[in-house]
Amino acid sequence: MELENLYLVAVATAVSAMERKESRGAHSREDFPKRDDQNWLKHILVYADQTCKHRDVKLKPLTVDSFEPKARTY
Repeated sequence: MELENLYLVAVATAVSAMERKESRGAHSREDFPKRDDQNWLKHILVYADQTCKHRDVKLKPLTVDSFEPKARTY
């Protein structure tokens, strides 16, 4: 992968992490320590100009069985 592409992926990761105002899985924020499915059960799309759009997670129709989203416990 070219260095420019790696840079773009790193920027997209950082921008989406700042956009998501919650903690979820490996994404953890001290200022938003809880998971927030009501507001953040969605995908974040980051564009080359660093703008973001959100797309809801579609839980239906399903082609495989799903499980209820819940916080991870270790």
